[in-house]
Parts: sequence; C-alpha cells; structure tokens
Amino acid sequence: MTTVRLKILRLIGSIFIGLLVSVSGLSQEIVDKTVAVVSDGNRKSQLITYSDVLWQLALQPGAGLEKPSSEDLNQALRSMINQRIFALEAERLPRAAPSEREIADKITEILTFFPTAAAFEARLKQVGFSSVKDPAFERLIGQRIAIEKYVEFRFASFVVVTSDEEARYYRDVYTPEHRRRTPGLLLPSLDEKRAEISEILKRQKIAAAIERFLDDAKRRVQVEILIEV
Repeated sequence: MTTVRLKILRLIGSIFIGLLVSVSGLSQEIVDKTVAVVSDGNRKSQLITYSDVLWQLALQPGAGLEKPSSEDLNQALRSMINQRIFALEAERLPRAAPSEREIADKITEILTFFPTAAAFEARLKQVGFSSVKDPAFERLIGQRIAIEKYVEFRFASFVVVTSDEEARYYRDVYTPEHRRRTPGLLLPSLDEKRAEISEILKRQKIAAAIERFLDDAKRRVQVEILIEV
C-alpha cells in the first residue's frame, strides 16, 4: 500500500473511528459530562460526552489516556463532531445491520494499528470496556461499519478517474518521486502502474469530497461546544 493511500485512509479512518453514540457502559470511575451538542434543526440533538472523547482516544494509537494532552482531547472532539454529522446524514438511508462476520473483521482491522491485541484491550479497559468481545464495543463497531458503508455509497460510488488524470499523475508525481527515491532503477511504465495510480487518485478524490461535505454541513448543522476539553 502506498504512503499516499495510507495517509488518505488514515484521514478517513480518523473521521469515523470514534463511531456514533455515547459510551453508556463506561466505568463509574469516569466522571462524565456533556462536552458538545450537534443538531440539524428537525432531528434529535446528539450529545458528545467526555466519555466519548476518552473512548475516541483509546482507539488512537499513541494518544495518552492517563493524562491526555489538550491537543489530543481537542483532536478527538473534532473527530467526534464529524462523526455526529455523518451519523445524521446516514440516518436518511437506513441499511441492514452489519453481520457478526463484518464486525469481527473490522475489529481485526483495528487491531493492526496497535502493537498487540493485549495492548489494545488494555486501552479499552481504561475506558470501561471488558474486552474486544464486550457487547457494547461490538455494537459501536457495528455502527462504524454502517457509517463506512454510507460513505462508500455517498462518495466512492460516484468517483471517476480519467486516463488523462492518470497520465498527469504519472508524469508530475510518480515519475519524479520514483527517480528521487530509487535513482538508477528502471522506471515502470504508466500501464504497469495505472491500477495503483487510479486507486491513489480515487482515494484523494474521496478524501476531498468528504472535506467539502463537512465544510458545507458545518454551515447547516449547529455545533455547540459547552466546555473546553
């Protein structure tokens, strides 16, 4: 997988990894409070609690949970706001609930971002889940899958990459990068790299469409920050 694609997938992943709803099964040791409210007028307002923010941090590799920094907390809050916006949109297109296999596969994917499964489970326990088999955690993963299916339909289904765009990327980006990183090695042809380049351009367009959507949605949706995190 290319570095560009990884960055784009991580961008998209960071938008949704916190999922859609508050974590109701958190440890009683965590003092909860409402941090923000997201609403779009006619629909029920969606709350973001401090528990949600901590849960989001648990799924962000490298983010501290004992004494989280203000930067980490605010990044998590921004992600949660984006998730709530997409949740409101996804409600317009209800779909079948994800299968147990889909949930298990998604959990396996998430584990790849952490050193070990045990390390990830330790983070989950810090925010109130018993393990990756915790029913509450599995429900949230199911909701993440629903959001990702919505994104795939809403954005990826309509992306078109032309042969001219592929050729331009090959000439202006791929070729100079290849020569810089591997001087002296034979340059692969455009036809050899076409599928990879098409995928990169597709992911870039999806990421750009998501950013445009969020920018527009934030002019329509009311986001109220109640306390600083």
